[in-house]
Parts: sequence; C-alpha cells; structure tokens
Amino acid sequence: MLGIRYFWEEFNFMSTPVHQPPVNEKIAKELGLLPEEYQKIQDILGRIPTFTELSIYAVMWSEHCSYKNSIVYLKKLPRKGKALLVEAGEENAGLVDIGDGWACAFKIESHNHPSAVEPFQGAATGVGGISRDIFTMGARPVASLNSLRFGNLDNKRTQHLLKGVVKGISHYGNCFGVPTVAGEVYFDDCYQVNPLVNAMSVGIVRVGETISATSEGVGNPVYIVGAATGKDGIHGATFASEDLGEDAEDKIPSVQVGDPFTEKLLLEATLEVIKTGAVVGMQDMGAAGITCSTNEMSAKGKHGMKIWLDKVPTRQKNMQPFEILLSESQERMLIVVEKGKEAAVEAVFEKWDLNCAVIGEVTEGNLIQYYMHDQLVAEVPADTLVLGGGAPVYHRTYKQPSYHAQRDQFSIEQISQPEDLTVVAKHLVQNPNIASKRFIYKQYDSMVGVNNASSNRPSDAAVIRLKHSKKGLVVTVDCNSRYVHADAYKGGAIAVSEAARNIVCTGAKPLAITNCLNFGNPYDEEVYWNFVHALQGMGDACLQFETPVTGGNVSFYNQSPNRAVNPTPTIGMLGLIEDVDKIMTLDFKQEGDLIYLIGSCKNDISSSEYLYDYHKVALSPAPHFDLQEEAKVQDAVSAVIAQQLIQSCHDISEGGLFIAALESAMSRHLGFDITTCGSIRKDACLFGEGQSRVVVSVAPDKKEAFETALKNTGAEYRALGIVKGSDVVIDGQHFGSVAAYKELYDTAIERYFE
Repeated sequence: MLGIRYFWEEFNFMSTPVHQPPVNEKIAKELGLLPEEYQKIQDILGRIPTFTELSIYAVMWSEHCSYKNSIVYLKKLPRKGKALLVEAGEENAGLVDIGDGWACAFKIESHNHPSAVEPFQGAATGVGGISRDIFTMGARPVASLNSLRFGNLDNKRTQHLLKGVVKGISHYGNCFGVPTVAGEVYFDDCYQVNPLVNAMSVGIVRVGETISATSEGVGNPVYIVGAATGKDGIHGATFASEDLGEDAEDKIPSVQVGDPFTEKLLLEATLEVIKTGAVVGMQDMGAAGITCSTNEMSAKGKHGMKIWLDKVPTRQKNMQPFEILLSESQERMLIVVEKGKEAAVEAVFEKWDLNCAVIGEVTEGNLIQYYMHDQLVAEVPADTLVLGGGAPVYHRTYKQPSYHAQRDQFSIEQISQPEDLTVVAKHLVQNPNIASKRFIYKQYDSMVGVNNASSNRPSDAAVIRLKHSKKGLVVTVDCNSRYVHADAYKGGAIAVSEAARNIVCTGAKPLAITNCLNFGNPYDEEVYWNFVHALQGMGDACLQFETPVTGGNVSFYNQSPNRAVNPTPTIGMLGLIEDVDKIMTLDFKQEGDLIYLIGSCKNDISSSEYLYDYHKVALSPAPHFDLQEEAKVQDAVSAVIAQQLIQSCHDISEGGLFIAALESAMSRHLGFDITTCGSIRKDACLFGEGQSRVVVSVAPDKKEAFETALKNTGAEYRALGIVKGSDVVIDGQHFGSVAAYKELYDTAIERYFE
C-alpha cells in the first residue's frame, strides 16, 4: 500500500500545495549518492523516493553523518575504560567520571569546508555547534579549545582566512561566555586551499543528571526550540563530504550563520528545562538539521515520529519541505517531552524569549512521517538512515603512499651543519609554527567564568578549576601532521603520546581522548592508507596510556584540486589533577636551579622544523619515537612531580631542545647556560625533534633526591646546565639575550599583518 499511495501522489504533486520534482539516478548523483546507494534506497522503500526523501538519504548517508568510509576502523579504536560513563558514539559527546559525583562531557569536531569559504561564520558556528553537543547532554560548558591549520602565512588569502577564523572564534566564544583556554595553530602549504578548523568544548555535569539523545513514549510531543529555521546551511553535511573545487565560493549558502547571544539564552533555558523532569530526550540540530535529530533520536529510542513541517518557526516564507528538513540554521534543538508536562517546558522557553513549538509526536514503529500542510511529503524508516542501522558501510582499498620511496632516501649525512647555529636559533624562534601565538590568543577571552587556573601559570596543558573541589580538569589538543604524513602509524601514536605528555607535565593523569580525524578523499588509496595506519598508531598509544576514545569526528575530503592536506588526526585529551594548587608549570623559577633532560638525545633531525624550514627538505622520516620509551619517560616525570622534586617541566616538541629551554626561560626573563650532548651532532641535539624528552629544572638542594628518583624509574636522563643570568649560553658560546629572543618570538606572527 505504501508504494501504491506514493505512486499516486507522485502524479498529483503538480495540483497540490507542495511540488516535488521527479528523481532519478542523475539527481541522486548530484545530491552526492552513489548509483548503488540510489538503488538501495529504492529497495528499502519499495518504490522510487520523492525528492524530499532522496534529500534526506543524501545528507544522512553522507560521510559527514554516516561515517560510511571510516566506521570499520573507528570501531577498532579502544573505546572502553573504567572512568567512561558512556561508550563512544552513544551520546552527543563523551562522558568521563571525574569523581565526587561529577562527570566531564567533552568532544572535538571540524568545521573545515565552511571556514574555507566564509571563515568568520564557518569558525563561529563550529564553536556554537560543539558547545550545543555538550549542553544538550545537560553539562555546562566550562572551556573551549581549538586546533587550526592554514597555508603559507606570506599569502594574502591565508592572512584573510586566519583573521576571519580567529575573529569568528573569539566573537562567538567571548559573547557566549565560555573561556578559550588552549589551542594550536600550524601553517603549511598543504592547507593553502583547505584550512582546518577544529573546535573542542568541555563541560561538567552531575553524574546521573544527563539527558540522552533519544525518543520514546507514544504520544509524547516533539518540540523544536531556539532560533527560527532559515535557508542557511542547506546541504551543509553534503558540502562537508566533497572535495573543495574552484566553485567553493559558490557554496556560501551552505555555511550556517551563528548568533552567540541566542546560544547563551538556549544554554540557560536547556539547563533549566532539564530540571523540570519533563524532558524525555534532547538533541542538538547540527549537521542535517531536523532530518538528523528526528531520525537519530527515533532510531535510538526504537520509535517513530509524525512531524508537521509547516509548524516549524521559519525566517523565510514559502520554504520547501526539503529546505526546512535540511536547514542547518544554528541555535536549535529537538526535545521530546513527557505528555502532560508541556506547560512546564513552554514556560521555561517563554521566560528566555525563545521559540518553543510543537512540531510532532512520537509514534509506534520505526517510520518518520513528514507532513507539509497536511500532505505527506516523506516517509522513511529511521533505522535505515543512521550509523549502525541501514547506512552504508564500506571497506575501502588502500596502498602504501608512493612518496615513501623518496622519504626513505633521506639521511642526516646529506645535511651539512651550519657554521653559526645562532643564525638557526634566531630563524626558528620566528617560525610561525614555533613563535608565540599571541596575535591569536589575545583575541580570546580566557578568563570569563574565572575557572582558568593556568592563565598566569604557564604549563604544557590548560587547567580548569572545579569550583566544587580541589581538583582541576587538564585539557590539550595536539597533532603534528608532518610526522603523520611521514609515517602515519608513528605520527598517530605521537599525537596521542604528546597530548598525554603535556598533561603529565602539568602533574595530572590522562583519562581519555576525543579525536578529529582530518584527511583527504577516502577514495584515494594512498590517503586511505594513511587513515588506516594513523588510527592503528593512535589505538596502540591509547592502550598504552589507558586513554580510551570517547568519540569525535571524521572529516574526509580535505583537499584542493592538486593535493590532499597532510593527514591530521587531531587529539583532544582530558586529564585530571587532584590538587589544582599543585600545577607544575613550564617556567624556570630562579637563578642557580639545575637544568636536566629526562629522556635521551638522538642524532635525529627528521621532519623537524629545522630541517623543513631552514634546510628546505620537504620530506624525511618521522622523528625518533618508541612507545615503551615514551611510557617510561612519562612515568618518570609523574614520579618526580609527585615527590615535589622539580621546579619546572616542559616537553620538547617543535624546535627541539633549544626552543623548549628558551620558552622555559622567557616567562621570568631568566637565562640559561647548557652543554649539548657531545656524542651527537650539535644541531640534532639543539633542534632535532626526537620524541619522549622533557626539560626540567631542579633546586640544588633536591639534586640528589631527584637523580635517585630517576634512577629508580629506569628512565634515561642527563644534566644540561644551570639557570643563569639573562642570556643564552650554549657550550660556552654566547647565543644572545633572552630578551632579544622574546621580542622576536612574541612579534613574529604580528609582523605579517603590519
């Protein structure tokens, strides 16, 4: 009967208020569906779909919503842990028990393509969307982070994108009232056309007081709340699931428009309405808008819905059914309310001056029926649309990248050491990937809410004070994509390991990760090879550090017509420090303190900024890394911090030992006098980026206890020198004043815009 009814309706659309154009394989392809997917839709429905139904399947089966090209390998990541309150994918964000009856909700997601064509709104709505994922669970956001990638900073378009993205993040975050506490920014030619904008949000909630994104209870009303629905963001999920071409600027209608002030009202109304006890389930309207929220909630609750699209508050007149369904207008949510408690819910949203409209009801079965002016315009089984249900799952083929042959030809012996390493030092301190990001972070409000415990105490990760206890959340985002490009497995493992190392260096314990997996086109076998091996490296590192994956985001199709971006699996990690007043910071404290290296020196400059930027060697192996060695170093750092044996702690990353020591010195305008490792090249010792190394300072009266503690851990270490004066002295050679380096370091990025 379903097929007969629709056959009749298809021939009567011209005389009814709603017209739907005919569909065929060509239309399906234009909407992003493969021929076999179009056939599968017909098999599911038992008929040819209407245009609205085809649009529904197109967005729900897009890579952005269904993870059809990635879920096979995502499921292999470690996703269980004793602190996890929900498993990856169960809810809008991960949820981790942090003790004392509290939990932390956190997640990271991409907004890359929108930011490429409209940087301000693209970045702003990325912040808004990830924040809603947190508070729709009932958690109050307490911190934001971001990971940004752009092309060459000499390029005017890069400067335009950078300014737009940063302005968008700062505008939305500052107005919304949640501090931006940490982030990372990288510049590389591979991101010239396709920048990466990854936004992370962190919130806290009482254990047992979260709300699930589900629908149940036949007859329960379905509400849309928040902002009105417009034509912005239509097919945004599809736009995010295709390569950026020369027509990218024409896709601006696919970019959403955000309003942080409405988001703030929606946050407060949401947390208040949860307390009424009337909410059965709730979900943010992000990618695919009403389509996604109605189908995902119904599939999870094993119920159906009847939705009246003409009851949706809209910003434009005469919007078509598919426009209302696919709109990604911001600051909206879908709520299923217990029947009989409507008045309590409506009173809350009226108080906050927000739309609160009944647009449907929960039904038996699994069908979602969409009506427009009493005309049925689409009828789809919810479980056929979602990840884990009927959405396609593909096993893509892959092969080792051909550029590995060139990579393997590299040898350190090919590189001559510069005669004057002070020239290298001054060059690197101004490298945009190393230099201060002051130009960016000074635009963010990092202190709103007064929970940021690390704003005046520089440390390797951000620390957020928990007002209900002495504990603090410790958060970071990390990924060096050049390492992943050089060796996907090793680079993926390093991304997790460095995130854990940063958290350990603050005195905290890593708990769990969220990830944003940014790669090129999954149909490119070399791109997919990097994807598969990066996840394997990430998984092994997560097992080593007992940091399960709580969820995240896959962003494929990040490439220009010429090349894919470097594989960039961004890691957002959560840790916990038991006493926020005992944060370990990275700054040298006083003259006379001893400087040590925990870890070992390696004769290695591979994939370093020194090799890439100074010597212009574009391709080389990933730097030295061994997972067991990394674990031993982190255990050693944790031990000496716990025993209060060190004054400062800073991990070695981009720029090597020299930059790490300089960053520790600049905070208090102190100098240092160190000696390099005599057994290896001097440039490798100073500027190589071999992993699993940390620079610490030790008070002279703690020297013996410190060395004894390290010997007990079995970790390698060596004395480097002493905190002294206000200059940099290396192997007896004067490298210049710390003040001069600090001036270059602080102003390097700003000078591009002068």
